[in-house]
Amino acid sequence: MTDLPATRPEAKPGILDIVPYKPGKSGADGVVDPVKLSANENILGYSPEAKKAMLEVIDKVSFYPDGRGGILRNAISDHYGLDPHRIILGCGSDEIFQLLNQTFLQPGDNMVQGEYGFSAYAIGARACQAEIKFAKEPNYRVDVDEILKVVDERTRIVFVANPANPTGTFLPEDEIARLLRALPPTVVLVIDGAYSEFATDPAFGDGLDLARGEEFQNLVVTKTFSKMHGLATLRVGWALAPLHISEAVDRIRLPFNTSLLGQVAAVAALADTEFQQRSLELVTTWRPWLTQQLGGIGLEVVPSEANFVLVGFPTTPGRTAEEAETFLAAQGLIVRGVAGYGLPNHLRITIGLEEHNRALVDALARFMGR
Repeated sequence: MTDLPATRPEAKPGILDIVPYKPGKSGADGVVDPVKLSANENILGYSPEAKKAMLEVIDKVSFYPDGRGGILRNAISDHYGLDPHRIILGCGSDEIFQLLNQTFLQPGDNMVQGEYGFSAYAIGARACQAEIKFAKEPNYRVDVDEILKVVDERTRIVFVANPANPTGTFLPEDEIARLLRALPPTVVLVIDGAYSEFATDPAFGDGLDLARGEEFQNLVVTKTFSKMHGLATLRVGWALAPLHISEAVDRIRLPFNTSLLGQVAAVAALADTEFQQRSLELVTTWRPWLTQQLGGIGLEVVPSEANFVLVGFPTTPGRTAEEAETFLAAQGLIVRGVAGYGLPNHLRITIGLEEHNRALVDALARFMGR
C-alpha cells in the first residue's frame, strides 16, 4: 500500500504538538468592569512622562522607526552603565527568548528550565525541534544542583526567571554565579529579569553585575518595560549579552521590531524614577500584608519577591483553587489559575491597590468559611 500524496502544506514535526500560550483571563461572564489581577500588570498604569513622549511623536507613525532603536539603546546604556553594542532590543523579552532559541538550538539539542518555568521558553525551543528538560524546583524554588543534574552534552540553553514566574521565588546572586561556574562554557544561561525591579531581598541580584564583566561569556540577562514600567501593550524588552551573542542574534532579529512609540515611551519611563518608586512602594507595602492575611485564613502563600503572590489551596471539594478562581470571578476579581504550569492547587494573584487587596482577602475569607 502506497502513501497518498500530500494535498496541503503541513507544519514541520513538533509544531502541532506545542500547546499555545494561554494568557490570564481579563473578564468574567456577567461582571461589568472587573478588577484584573491575573496578568501581573502595573496596577498604577504607566508613567505620565511616557504618555507625553508618545504624544510628541504621534504624527510620525507613518514612518519606520530606527531599526536599531538607537535612542532606547543609548538610554539603557546610560541608565545602567552598559556597553550599547551588547544590548539587544526585542518586541517584549518574549521575542528575545525566541531569538536566542533560534540562534543556538538545532534539532536534537535540548533546553533546560525549572519545572514551573514560564511556558514561552519551551514554546520557542520546541519550535526549533529541541527537547525540553525540566529541573525540579523543591519548595517552589529554582535549584542550581537540580539544574546541573539535567544538563548534558546536548544542552545549549538554560532559562532561569529571577524572580520566577509563577512562583515569585528567587535565586540569590551567589547561586547564579555558582551555576555559571558549573555550567559548560558553551551553554547559554538566560536570566529572565521581568520582575527584578520588585525584588528587595538583600541576597537578590539581577545579574547585570555578573554580565557586565568579561568572566562569563555565556550569560544573557533580559528585562522588560511591561511590568514595573507599565508599558505592556507596547511590547518593549531588552537584554545584555556578550558581544559575540548580541551580534549573532542581531543577524536574525527582524527589522523594526520595536516601534517608535515603544522606544520613546520606554526612554521616558526609564527616566521617571518617581513613578518607579511609587510602583515599588505599593508592592513592598501590600505584598507582606497579603501574605500575612491570606496565611491567616488558612491558605499557603509562597514567599514572593515579585509583584504577585502564589497562593496554595486545599484539595478538599468546595475549597479548591479552581473553585476559588470561579468564586472570585463572580465577585469581580480576576486571578490566574496556574494548572498549566503544573500547579493545579494554586492561584497567582497580582498585587493591586489597597481596595483591591482588601476586597480579595474579604472574598477569600468568605470562600474558605462557606
